[in-house]
Amino acid sequence: MSLFSWLRPATPLLPEALQQRLQQLPVGAGLSECSLREQRWVVLDLETTGLNLNKDRVLSIGAVVIEDGAIAFSQQFERTLQCVDMKLAPSMLIHGLGPSAIAAGSDPAEALLEFMEFLGDSPVLAFHAPFDQHMLGRALKDHLGYKLQHPFLDVADIAPLLCPQANIREAGLDEWIEWFKLEVFERHNASADALATAELALILFSRARQQQIHSPLNLQQRISQWKRRQRAPSF
Repeated sequence: MSLFSWLRPATPLLPEALQQRLQQLPVGAGLSECSLREQRWVVLDLETTGLNLNKDRVLSIGAVVIEDGAIAFSQQFERTLQCVDMKLAPSMLIHGLGPSAIAAGSDPAEALLEFMEFLGDSPVLAFHAPFDQHMLGRALKDHLGYKLQHPFLDVADIAPLLCPQANIREAGLDEWIEWFKLEVFERHNASADALATAELALILFSRARQQQIHSPLNLQQRISQWKRRQRAPSF
């Protein structure tokens, strides 16, 4: 045994039924060269207890699917995760998640596994995706011993890349909703924010095709090039 092995978090002990379902999950595929329209996307939003990447926890998961160039309203996912020892935090009030809703939520391992079954091998879209990717990855590791490998694309990068005339690169989701004049009737819960992000993504995919960006892989490449230019020093 390694001297420091006791420092590593133990692999969670899961019921056999969950273990079998976990083993049947498809491996997250890399971004493909199919058309943006042909790709099935899962648009994700997480509500968390706060913004600390190492300490805060996932409270709820909301997701919707973009398929065949439209939002597939028959494919939506929403779960509140049970946190029996959770103290009420200001962020929870913003999300409308009271102590009773959280206490009555789904078992975290079951909810996370259900989400991964819903996700399949699809790539993920999210607004400020690195945060959601990190928090989801940590929750999956803690509760299922599962390593998240699915590709994530950040709508907060795609929007200013494709719409530089907006001049609102550091904008939040609300600012882009306003700039595109989207009618969004609900915000600040996971399902509503995922749906708003999906509506924004569809507009951006149309802009992408106009700019000769036709595949998920091509879009990722253009984002990477754009981010390198943003970081380059100006003289």
